[in-house]
Amino acid sequence: MPLALPRHGDGVTLNLPELLARAEHRSLVQSHHSGQARALMAGERLSRLKGRGMEFAEVRGYQSGDDVRTIDWRVTARTGKAHTKLFREERERPVLLCVDLGDRLRYGSELMLQSVQAAHLAALLGWHVSSAGDRLGGLILSEHGHRELKPRARRTGLLALLEALVELHPPQGPSEPNYWERGLARLERLARPGTLVVVITNTLGLDPASLTTLSRLKRHGQVRLFNLTDPLFDRLQQTPGALPVRQAGAGLPLTGWLNRRSRDQLAEQWQTARDLAQAGVRQHQLAYSEISATEPLEQQWRRLWL
Repeated sequence: MPLALPRHGDGVTLNLPELLARAEHRSLVQSHHSGQARALMAGERLSRLKGRGMEFAEVRGYQSGDDVRTIDWRVTARTGKAHTKLFREERERPVLLCVDLGDRLRYGSELMLQSVQAAHLAALLGWHVSSAGDRLGGLILSEHGHRELKPRARRTGLLALLEALVELHPPQGPSEPNYWERGLARLERLARPGTLVVVITNTLGLDPASLTTLSRLKRHGQVRLFNLTDPLFDRLQQTPGALPVRQAGAGLPLTGWLNRRSRDQLAEQWQTARDLAQAGVRQHQLAYSEISATEPLEQQWRRLWL
């Protein structure tokens, strides 16, 4: 029996109705029998919970017993008297979804493009965050542009995220080769202490420099990685002849073929990138799961937490 495409979707292009339809699956996170899926939003699999962020409230005169680490040295120097900063705990945790929609995700050997599955995963997580009452923001990245969305409460943040995913999915405009490196630098500036950062990319986005950046973010919050996969790479050196592949070029779907030379080049690139990514994830102890682009998201959700 052939696998079903998402409602309103064709697996190659992206539209708002198919992302809105992901609302019907948002209970997947809450309903998982072991509770590990709920831990996604707390980063508990490999990283310890660090609590919600702290928001600056005011400055007052230093009092005996105050933490010296919160002294406001600028005000102290200006007034000649010690002053300390006061903070209040944020009632709503900020969650940032960093989604890679680069050209390296615009292929698929079977059900859908990796970029489409990445958008569907972001939509599903976004619906969960919104339902949980946390503030949702995002950073959508590709060679052809980016959208930076500050965390906002209720459905405002969710709808902004879904619209940005649809807007940036077609490859339009000039290309920026270093979009991912620059994007992660933006992510560091955007993520405040206590933020949960969820990164959705594929193996090529988990290079040593990127993982080092994400490890720094983990010092002040929580980081969760999702790696989009496709069995195409595992079959590169196993199948004789040319291999079919679905691609997205100039915004139009097409079916292409990989010849032996292209296949060997991709196989070598893939193996090197996979080895580096797996070693880096272990080294930095980052919470990590793999998502296949060849199977509906709701059918593989439970396997992610084993």
